[in-house]
Amino acid sequence: MTVDSSRAAPPIAASRDLPAGRSLRDLMRRPEAGALIGTLGVFAFFAVFGGDKFLSAAGAASWLNVAAELGIIAVPVGLLMIAGELDLSVGSVVAASSMTLAVVSGHWGGPMILGILLALGLGLATGVLNGLIVTRTNVPSFVVTLATLSGLAGLTLGMSRVITGTTSVGLRPDPASKSALGTLIGGQFEVAIFWWIGVAACVAWMLQESRYGNWIFAVGGDKESARATGIPTDKVKIALYAGSGLGAALVGVIQTIMYNGAQVANGQSFVFNSIIAVVIGGVLLTGGYGSVVGVILGTLTFAIVNQGIYYTGWNSDWAALILGILLLVAVLMNNTFRRLALSSGPRTNRKA
Repeated sequence: MTVDSSRAAPPIAASRDLPAGRSLRDLMRRPEAGALIGTLGVFAFFAVFGGDKFLSAAGAASWLNVAAELGIIAVPVGLLMIAGELDLSVGSVVAASSMTLAVVSGHWGGPMILGILLALGLGLATGVLNGLIVTRTNVPSFVVTLATLSGLAGLTLGMSRVITGTTSVGLRPDPASKSALGTLIGGQFEVAIFWWIGVAACVAWMLQESRYGNWIFAVGGDKESARATGIPTDKVKIALYAGSGLGAALVGVIQTIMYNGAQVANGQSFVFNSIIAVVIGGVLLTGGYGSVVGVILGTLTFAIVNQGIYYTGWNSDWAALILGILLLVAVLMNNTFRRLALSSGPRTNRKA
């Protein structure tokens, strides 16, 4: 078994013998180094200009709730990007899964568990379809998932009008579903935060500790070489697309139960916001490099900037400009740390 020094910290006893400068350089070469500095930087910025309101429990809830829903999608999208692929269809999957649950369990009055399972199944099926098309045709994933984004949005709108005669459907979730997926803890924090932690923990373990994680990095680094070594590259990509669709569907279910209904326009903001969060988190668009911790930090950075601006008291007309500048600075800073990391040599597998 070989150890990837950029993904695994050295033992504590050994690190004491290393010069401080070398330890710092090793830390700066980690995929999440730039993302950590970016997160701390924007938090400090809004802590100063947002004041007590930003630092209050309500302030923390505002950006943690945004981060949780975005993060559930961004983590599997991050895996896809590490493997060198994109998924733009997540926005339409959120909307389609939301409407599926609302129609089945709201408009038709079916059991909540049936509506939830069908909604999650739709996301899973959409992801598998994306993966099959990408791997079988070799059409760029940008084009394939952009087509799925548009096609599924149109299908959701059309079917909603045919079945319900409207684009908005109400839902009365049962207490168990409401408690597990759509409640507020302490009246402020969405239970989705715990779902995000669970998803991130499972994916982080898989990426860092399993052979499948090595396969993902190998596919993103050099697909042909990975295939030559016996890695089932097509199956890996299909599974990653399935995970991306499932994550988006879970967010659709959470939003529908949280807000007691669904609309066909739900979820479109996740299309590029998820990619932005992943890129801020240090994942290379070209694939083969990144970490789940970095994606989590990138998601937090995006959410803090997105919500923190409203605690400064500044004119909201400038919000988009400030958001763009801060995100650009974060991305440029991450690029610097990526170059540092990549200059240390090629990445090696953690497990053979």
